[in-house]
Amino acid sequence: MSRRFEIIPAIDIIDGKCVRLSQGDYNAKTVYDASPVDMVKRFADHGFTRIHAVDLDGAKAGRPCNLSVLEKMASASGDARIEWGGGIKTDDDMRDCVNAGCAFAVIGSVAAKQPELFDRWLERYGNEMMVLGADLRDGKVAVSGWLGDTDITIDGIVGRFLPLGLTQAIVTDISRDGMLQGPSFDLYTEIQAKYPDVDFTVSGGISSLADVEKCAELGLRRVIVGKALYEGRVTLNELEKLC
Repeated sequence: MSRRFEIIPAIDIIDGKCVRLSQGDYNAKTVYDASPVDMVKRFADHGFTRIHAVDLDGAKAGRPCNLSVLEKMASASGDARIEWGGGIKTDDDMRDCVNAGCAFAVIGSVAAKQPELFDRWLERYGNEMMVLGADLRDGKVAVSGWLGDTDITIDGIVGRFLPLGLTQAIVTDISRDGMLQGPSFDLYTEIQAKYPDVDFTVSGGISSLADVEKCAELGLRRVIVGKALYEGRVTLNELEKLC
């Protein structure tokens, strides 16, 4: 099956502002001038149809904290759709995010700690909306905004939901996130080959256009570009041409 390679620009949000962390460290934070709404408009103007946004306050607090920002982003997104994660823990949280304009919901901690709840959401909202978020530290899934650890492997968590129709997963190598050192290509090629029915998104470490091009050459399907954009190491015009 032929699939279009998809580049997904990222927005991380703390206190309603665009930020980037290094390796998930809330104390290693860079705040950027542009607002999340401005960035959504910019991404949409360049033709990107999926925008990845993380409510970092929500991930830390265990409940959505920036839903008003999500509403404004969704209203400004044009043809682009918002992929939202961070602190979605309950049925009410999930409903509130959908009502605020979330088109894709990234679920990490709940999938790891309350798999039956993620089962229910997969059934209720469908695999077009529900995205498994698997953030890996030393090969094991981290939870609660990367502040907690589990003994769950990527095979364990993907295998748990595959029979229920899982088709999308964002896998982040925490050791590479925000470090601009290139992604873990071997990790992504291995899991994509092992689970061909799941569209895996490369997340963490993209440092240049060459990294993005390599993802495409390796047959990977989706890649999130965050800090490299904000630091000027890759431009929206370059990414737009690659798409």
